Amino acid sequence: MNKLKIVQILPELNIGGVERGTKDFSKALVKKGHESIVISNGGIFETDIINDGGTHIKLPVHKKNPLSFFLASKLAKIYQENQPDIVHVRSRMPAWINHYAFKKLKKKPILISTFHGLYSTPIYSQIMSKVDHIIAISETVRDYIGDTYNVNNSKITIIPRGCDPEVFNKVSPGMQWEDSWYREFPQTKNKIILTLPTRISQWKGIDSFIELISLMRDVNFHALVVGPASKKKQAYLSELKQKVAEKGIGEFISFTGPRNDISNIYKISDIVYNLSIKPEPFGRTTIEAISSGAKVIGWDHGGTKEILQELFPFGLVDLKNIELLKTKTIEISQKNFQSPKPNTFLSERMINSTISLYQDLINKSS
Repeated sequence: MNKLKIVQILPELNIGGVERGTKDFSKALVKKGHESIVISNGGIFETDIINDGGTHIKLPVHKKNPLSFFLASKLAKIYQENQPDIVHVRSRMPAWINHYAFKKLKKKPILISTFHGLYSTPIYSQIMSKVDHIIAISETVRDYIGDTYNVNNSKITIIPRGCDPEVFNKVSPGMQWEDSWYREFPQTKNKIILTLPTRISQWKGIDSFIELISLMRDVNFHALVVGPASKKKQAYLSELKQKVAEKGIGEFISFTGPRNDISNIYKISDIVYNLSIKPEPFGRTTIEAISSGAKVIGWDHGGTKEILQELFPFGLVDLKNIELLKTKTIEISQKNFQSPKPNTFLSERMINSTISLYQDLINKSS
Protein backbone atom coordinates (compact mmCIF):
# COMPACT_ATOMS: atom_id res chain seq x y z
CA MET A 1 0.00 0.00 0.00
CA ASN A 2 1.31 3.45 -0.92
CA LYS A 3 2.16 5.93 1.81
CA LEU A 4 -0.62 8.53 1.96
CA LYS A 5 -0.64 12.11 3.19
CA ILE A 6 -4.03 12.81 4.76
CA VAL A 7 -5.51 16.10 5.98
CA GLN A 8 -8.49 16.02 8.34
CA ILE A 9 -10.21 19.35 8.96
CA LEU A 10 -12.76 20.04 11.71
CA PRO A 11 -13.73 22.98 13.97
CA GLU A 12 -12.01 22.11 17.26
CA LEU A 13 -10.43 19.22 19.17
CA ASN A 14 -12.40 19.19 22.41
CA ILE A 15 -14.64 16.46 23.84
CA GLY A 16 -17.01 14.86 21.31
CA GLY A 17 -17.38 11.80 19.12
CA VAL A 18 -16.11 13.46 15.93
CA GLU A 19 -13.15 14.98 17.76
CA ARG A 20 -12.18 11.74 19.49
CA GLY A 21 -12.59 9.86 16.20
CA THR A 22 -10.31 12.33 14.40
CA LYS A 23 -7.66 11.94 17.09
CA ASP A 24 -7.84 8.13 17.05
CA PHE A 25 -7.79 8.01 13.24
CA SER A 26 -4.74 10.28 13.11
CA LYS A 27 -2.93 7.91 15.48
CA ALA A 28 -3.93 4.90 13.36
CA LEU A 29 -2.75 6.56 10.13
CA VAL A 30 0.71 7.19 11.61
CA LYS A 31 0.88 3.67 13.04
CA LYS A 32 0.16 2.26 9.57
CA GLY A 33 2.94 4.35 7.99
CA HIS A 34 0.93 7.25 6.58
CA GLU A 35 1.31 10.98 7.22
CA SER A 36 -1.46 12.66 9.21
CA ILE A 37 -2.20 16.39 9.33
CA VAL A 38 -5.13 17.77 11.34
CA ILE A 39 -6.35 21.34 10.85
CA SER A 40 -8.56 22.86 13.56
CA ASN A 41 -8.76 25.63 16.14
CA GLY A 42 -7.11 23.23 18.60
CA GLY A 43 -8.33 21.88 21.92
CA ILE A 44 -7.63 19.20 24.50
CA PHE A 45 -6.80 16.50 21.91
CA GLU A 46 -4.22 18.67 20.11
CA THR A 47 -1.29 17.36 22.18
CA ASP A 48 -2.47 13.75 21.67
CA ILE A 49 -2.33 14.18 17.90
CA ILE A 50 1.21 15.58 18.10
CA ASN A 51 2.41 12.98 20.65
CA ASP A 52 1.01 10.19 18.45
CA GLY A 53 3.11 11.37 15.49
CA GLY A 54 0.65 13.56 13.63
CA THR A 55 0.89 17.24 12.73
CA HIS A 56 -1.59 19.83 13.98
CA ILE A 57 -2.03 23.14 12.17
CA LYS A 58 -4.03 25.70 14.13
CA LEU A 59 -6.54 27.70 12.11
CA PRO A 60 -9.78 29.22 13.49
CA VAL A 61 -12.07 27.31 11.12
CA HIS A 62 -14.66 26.91 13.89
CA LYS A 63 -16.31 30.33 13.71
CA LYS A 64 -19.69 30.40 11.94
CA ASN A 65 -19.00 33.87 10.63
CA PRO A 66 -18.73 35.28 7.05
CA LEU A 67 -15.30 36.63 8.00
CA SER A 68 -14.11 33.03 8.28
CA PHE A 69 -14.15 32.78 4.49
CA PHE A 70 -11.05 35.00 4.46
CA LEU A 71 -9.20 31.99 5.88
CA ALA A 72 -9.50 30.30 2.46
CA SER A 73 -6.22 31.84 1.24
CA LYS A 74 -4.34 30.59 4.31
CA LEU A 75 -5.86 27.13 3.90
CA ALA A 76 -4.96 27.03 0.20
CA LYS A 77 -1.37 27.93 1.08
CA ILE A 78 -1.26 25.06 3.62
CA TYR A 79 -2.39 22.67 0.86
CA GLN A 80 0.19 24.03 -1.59
CA GLU A 81 2.97 23.59 0.97
CA ASN A 82 1.93 20.09 2.10
CA GLN A 83 0.49 18.57 -1.12
CA PRO A 84 -1.90 16.10 0.58
CA ASP A 85 -3.39 13.15 -1.30
CA ILE A 86 -6.71 13.39 0.53
CA VAL A 87 -8.54 16.22 2.30
CA HIS A 88 -11.22 14.86 4.64
CA VAL A 89 -13.75 17.44 5.89
CA ARG A 90 -15.72 16.47 8.99
CA SER A 91 -17.88 19.54 9.64
CA ARG A 92 -19.83 22.16 7.73
CA MET A 93 -18.10 25.48 8.47
CA PRO A 94 -14.64 24.07 7.71
CA ALA A 95 -16.14 22.53 4.56
CA TRP A 96 -17.26 25.97 3.36
CA ILE A 97 -13.82 27.50 4.00
CA ASN A 98 -12.26 24.49 2.27
CA HIS A 99 -14.59 25.01 -0.73
CA TYR A 100 -13.15 28.48 -1.37
CA ALA A 101 -9.61 27.30 -0.67
CA PHE A 102 -9.95 24.61 -3.34
CA LYS A 103 -10.96 27.25 -5.90
CA LYS A 104 -7.46 28.74 -5.48
CA LEU A 105 -5.67 25.45 -6.22
CA LYS A 106 -4.49 24.31 -9.65
CA LYS A 107 -3.83 20.77 -8.45
CA LYS A 108 -6.54 19.63 -6.07
CA PRO A 109 -6.38 16.71 -3.61
CA ILE A 110 -9.23 14.22 -3.52
CA LEU A 111 -11.96 15.67 -1.32
CA ILE A 112 -13.98 13.47 1.04
CA SER A 113 -16.61 14.36 3.62
CA THR A 114 -18.13 12.35 6.44
CA PHE A 115 -21.76 12.95 7.32
CA HIS A 116 -21.69 12.36 11.08
CA GLY A 117 -25.35 13.30 11.45
CA LEU A 118 -28.70 14.04 9.82
CA TYR A 119 -27.84 17.66 9.22
CA SER A 120 -30.65 20.20 9.31
CA THR A 121 -30.57 23.54 7.40
CA PRO A 122 -29.97 21.84 4.02
CA ILE A 123 -28.75 24.99 2.23
CA TYR A 124 -25.93 25.46 4.75
CA SER A 125 -25.26 21.71 4.98
CA GLN A 126 -25.26 20.95 1.24
CA ILE A 127 -21.55 21.86 1.07
CA MET A 128 -20.83 18.46 2.66
CA SER A 129 -22.23 16.83 -0.49
CA LYS A 130 -20.11 18.93 -2.91
CA VAL A 131 -17.14 16.58 -2.69
CA ASP A 132 -15.56 13.72 -4.66
CA HIS A 133 -16.92 11.10 -2.27
CA ILE A 134 -19.03 10.90 0.89
CA ILE A 135 -18.77 8.61 3.89
CA ALA A 136 -22.07 7.91 5.68
CA ILE A 137 -21.91 6.40 9.17
CA SER A 138 -25.07 4.30 8.67
CA GLU A 139 -27.75 3.33 6.15
CA THR A 140 -30.00 5.89 7.84
CA VAL A 141 -27.51 8.65 7.04
CA ARG A 142 -26.90 7.38 3.49
CA ASP A 143 -30.63 7.43 2.73
CA TYR A 144 -30.90 10.93 4.19
CA ILE A 145 -28.04 12.21 2.01
CA GLY A 146 -29.60 10.69 -1.10
CA ASP A 147 -33.07 12.07 -0.39
CA THR A 148 -31.97 15.54 0.78
CA TYR A 149 -29.13 16.32 -1.64
CA ASN A 150 -30.05 14.09 -4.60
CA VAL A 151 -26.74 12.22 -4.38
CA ASN A 152 -26.38 8.88 -6.14
CA ASN A 153 -25.52 5.92 -3.90
CA SER A 154 -22.40 5.26 -6.00
CA LYS A 155 -20.88 8.45 -4.53
CA ILE A 156 -21.56 7.30 -0.93
CA THR A 157 -19.77 4.61 1.09
CA ILE A 158 -21.22 3.41 4.40
CA ILE A 159 -18.51 3.07 7.04
CA PRO A 160 -20.10 2.55 10.47
CA ARG A 161 -18.42 4.06 13.47
CA GLY A 162 -16.65 1.72 15.83
CA CYS A 163 -15.53 1.54 19.43
CA ASP A 164 -12.18 0.55 20.87
CA PRO A 165 -12.28 -2.90 22.55
CA GLU A 166 -9.36 -1.84 24.76
CA VAL A 167 -11.72 0.68 26.35
CA PHE A 168 -15.10 -1.04 25.96
CA ASN A 169 -14.77 -4.69 26.95
CA LYS A 170 -15.99 -7.26 29.47
CA VAL A 171 -12.97 -7.06 31.79
CA SER A 172 -14.11 -6.54 35.38
CA PRO A 173 -14.01 -2.91 36.59
CA GLY A 174 -12.11 -4.12 39.65
CA MET A 175 -12.88 -3.98 43.36
CA GLN A 176 -11.43 -0.52 43.86
CA TRP A 177 -13.71 1.06 41.26
CA GLU A 178 -16.74 -0.91 42.47
CA ASP A 179 -16.16 0.08 46.10
CA SER A 180 -15.87 3.73 45.08
CA TRP A 181 -19.00 3.48 42.92
CA TYR A 182 -21.17 1.89 45.62
CA ARG A 183 -19.99 4.43 48.19
CA GLU A 184 -21.19 7.18 45.85
CA PHE A 185 -24.35 5.34 44.70
CA PRO A 186 -25.29 2.89 47.48
CA GLN A 187 -28.84 2.80 46.12
CA THR A 188 -27.59 0.71 43.15
CA LYS A 189 -26.10 -2.13 45.23
CA ASN A 190 -27.69 -5.56 44.63
CA LYS A 191 -30.15 -4.01 42.18
CA ILE A 192 -30.97 -4.59 38.53
CA ILE A 193 -29.31 -1.52 36.98
CA LEU A 194 -31.05 0.18 34.05
CA THR A 195 -28.93 2.86 32.39
CA LEU A 196 -29.70 5.62 29.92
CA PRO A 197 -26.40 7.20 28.78
CA THR A 198 -27.18 10.56 27.20
CA ARG A 199 -26.61 14.25 27.39
CA ILE A 200 -29.64 16.06 28.77
CA SER A 201 -31.75 17.06 25.77
CA GLN A 202 -35.47 16.96 24.90
CA TRP A 203 -35.08 14.55 21.97
CA LYS A 204 -32.95 11.98 23.79
CA GLY A 205 -35.92 10.12 25.32
CA ILE A 206 -35.36 10.83 29.01
CA ASP A 207 -39.10 11.49 29.43
CA SER A 208 -39.81 8.01 28.05
CA PHE A 209 -37.27 6.52 30.45
CA ILE A 210 -38.98 8.22 33.40
CA GLU A 211 -42.35 6.90 32.19
CA LEU A 212 -40.86 3.39 32.09
CA ILE A 213 -39.50 3.67 35.63
CA SER A 214 -42.87 4.91 36.91
CA LEU A 215 -44.41 1.60 35.73
CA MET A 216 -41.84 -0.60 37.48
CA ARG A 217 -42.07 0.12 41.21
CA ASP A 218 -42.49 -3.55 42.07
CA VAL A 219 -39.18 -4.60 40.51
CA ASN A 220 -35.87 -4.70 42.36
CA PHE A 221 -34.03 -2.21 40.14
CA HIS A 222 -32.37 1.20 40.05
CA ALA A 223 -32.23 3.50 37.02
CA LEU A 224 -29.38 5.80 36.01
CA VAL A 225 -29.37 8.78 33.65
CA VAL A 226 -25.69 9.28 32.87
CA GLY A 227 -24.57 12.41 31.06
CA PRO A 228 -24.02 16.15 31.16
CA ALA A 229 -26.48 19.04 31.03
CA SER A 230 -25.25 22.20 29.32
CA LYS A 231 -26.08 25.61 30.78
CA LYS A 232 -28.91 25.92 28.26
CA LYS A 233 -30.40 22.62 29.44
CA GLN A 234 -30.40 23.28 33.20
CA ALA A 235 -34.07 24.35 33.12
CA TYR A 236 -35.00 21.14 31.29
CA LEU A 237 -33.02 19.06 33.79
CA SER A 238 -35.01 20.74 36.58
CA GLU A 239 -38.24 19.84 34.75
CA LEU A 240 -37.16 16.19 34.55
CA LYS A 241 -36.33 16.07 38.26
CA GLN A 242 -39.66 17.69 39.05
CA LYS A 243 -41.41 15.03 36.98
CA VAL A 244 -39.56 12.32 38.91
CA ALA A 245 -40.67 13.92 42.20
CA GLU A 246 -44.30 14.24 41.07
CA LYS A 247 -44.39 10.56 40.12
CA GLY A 248 -42.85 9.60 43.47
CA ILE A 249 -40.01 7.60 41.93
CA GLY A 250 -37.02 9.53 43.29
CA GLU A 251 -35.70 6.48 45.17
CA PHE A 252 -35.62 4.47 41.92
CA ILE A 253 -33.68 6.84 39.63
CA SER A 254 -30.42 8.82 39.84
CA PHE A 255 -29.04 11.55 37.58
CA THR A 256 -25.26 11.05 37.76
CA GLY A 257 -24.17 14.04 35.68
CA PRO A 258 -21.14 13.65 33.39
CA ARG A 259 -18.86 10.67 34.11
CA ASN A 260 -15.48 9.66 32.71
CA ASP A 261 -15.98 6.02 33.76
CA ILE A 262 -18.88 5.19 31.44
CA SER A 263 -17.27 1.93 30.28
CA ASN A 264 -17.39 0.60 33.87
CA ILE A 265 -20.98 1.82 34.31
CA TYR A 266 -21.92 -0.19 31.21
CA LYS A 267 -20.26 -3.25 32.80
CA ILE A 268 -22.39 -3.11 35.95
CA SER A 269 -25.57 -2.30 33.99
CA ASP A 270 -28.04 -5.07 33.25
CA ILE A 271 -29.72 -3.10 30.48
CA VAL A 272 -28.60 0.03 28.62
CA TYR A 273 -31.13 2.06 26.61
CA ASN A 274 -31.18 4.25 23.54
CA LEU A 275 -34.56 5.98 23.49
CA SER A 276 -33.91 8.97 21.23
CA ILE A 277 -37.18 10.23 19.77
CA LYS A 278 -35.46 11.40 16.57
CA PRO A 279 -33.62 8.65 14.69
CA GLU A 280 -29.99 8.41 15.77
CA PRO A 281 -27.53 8.80 12.88
CA PHE A 282 -25.61 5.86 14.35
CA GLY A 283 -25.95 5.00 18.03
CA ARG A 284 -22.47 4.93 19.52
CA THR A 285 -23.64 4.15 23.08
CA THR A 286 -25.36 1.01 21.75
CA ILE A 287 -22.14 -0.57 20.51
CA GLU A 288 -20.16 0.62 23.53
CA ALA A 289 -22.66 -1.01 25.90
CA ILE A 290 -22.79 -4.30 23.98
CA SER A 291 -18.98 -4.40 23.85
CA SER A 292 -18.98 -3.95 27.63
CA GLY A 293 -21.34 -6.90 28.20
CA ALA A 294 -24.67 -5.12 28.68
CA LYS A 295 -27.96 -5.97 26.99
CA VAL A 296 -29.48 -3.06 25.06
CA ILE A 297 -33.02 -1.92 24.35
CA GLY A 298 -33.79 0.81 21.82
CA TRP A 299 -36.54 2.26 19.68
CA ASP A 300 -36.94 0.57 16.31
CA HIS A 301 -35.56 3.35 14.08
CA GLY A 302 -32.37 5.02 12.90
CA GLY A 303 -28.85 3.80 13.52
CA THR A 304 -29.82 2.06 16.76
CA LYS A 305 -32.20 -0.15 14.78
CA GLU A 306 -29.41 -1.08 12.35
CA ILE A 307 -27.05 -2.06 15.16
CA LEU A 308 -29.61 -4.04 17.17
CA GLN A 309 -30.90 -5.84 14.07
CA GLU A 310 -27.39 -7.23 13.67
CA LEU A 311 -26.39 -7.79 17.31
CA PHE A 312 -29.52 -8.03 19.50
CA PRO A 313 -32.81 -7.85 17.56
CA PHE A 314 -34.89 -8.77 20.61
CA GLY A 315 -33.95 -5.39 22.07
CA LEU A 316 -35.96 -3.44 19.48
CA VAL A 317 -39.21 -1.80 20.62
CA ASP A 318 -41.79 0.15 18.59
CA LEU A 319 -41.29 3.89 19.04
CA LYS A 320 -42.89 5.25 22.25
CA ASN A 321 -44.55 1.91 23.15
CA ILE A 322 -43.89 2.23 26.90
CA GLU A 323 -45.90 -0.89 27.83
CA LEU A 324 -43.81 -3.06 25.48
CA LEU A 325 -40.70 -1.31 26.78
CA LYS A 326 -41.67 -2.42 30.29
CA THR A 327 -42.42 -6.00 29.20
CA LYS A 328 -39.09 -6.34 27.38
CA THR A 329 -37.19 -4.74 30.25
CA ILE A 330 -38.53 -7.30 32.73
CA GLU A 331 -37.88 -10.18 30.32
CA ILE A 332 -34.39 -9.13 29.19
CA SER A 333 -33.24 -8.28 32.73
CA GLN A 334 -33.44 -11.95 33.73
CA LYS A 335 -29.92 -13.26 34.31
CA ASN A 336 -30.43 -16.27 32.04
CA PHE A 337 -31.76 -14.22 29.10
CA GLN A 338 -29.58 -14.50 26.00
CA SER A 339 -26.76 -11.98 25.52
CA PRO A 340 -26.19 -9.93 22.37
CA LYS A 341 -23.86 -11.25 19.69
CA PRO A 342 -20.24 -10.06 20.01
CA ASN A 343 -19.84 -6.48 18.80
CA THR A 344 -18.65 -6.24 15.18
CA PHE A 345 -18.65 -2.43 15.06
CA LEU A 346 -14.99 -1.94 15.97
CA SER A 347 -12.70 1.04 15.49
CA GLU A 348 -10.16 -1.11 13.62
CA ARG A 349 -12.82 -2.08 11.08
CA MET A 350 -13.75 1.60 10.63
CA ILE A 351 -10.10 2.66 10.23
CA ASN A 352 -9.23 -0.07 7.71
CA SER A 353 -12.37 0.61 5.67
CA THR A 354 -11.57 4.33 5.51
CA ILE A 355 -7.95 3.81 4.44
CA SER A 356 -9.09 1.28 1.81
CA LEU A 357 -11.56 3.83 0.47
CA TYR A 358 -8.79 6.46 0.25
CA GLN A 359 -6.60 4.05 -1.69
CA ASP A 360 -9.41 3.05 -4.08
CA LEU A 361 -10.24 6.69 -4.85
CA ILE A 362 -6.57 7.51 -5.47
CA ASN A 363 -6.20 4.48 -7.77
CA LYS A 364 -9.29 5.51 -9.76
CA SER A 365 -8.05 9.06 -10.14
CA SER A 366 -4.55 8.14 -11.33
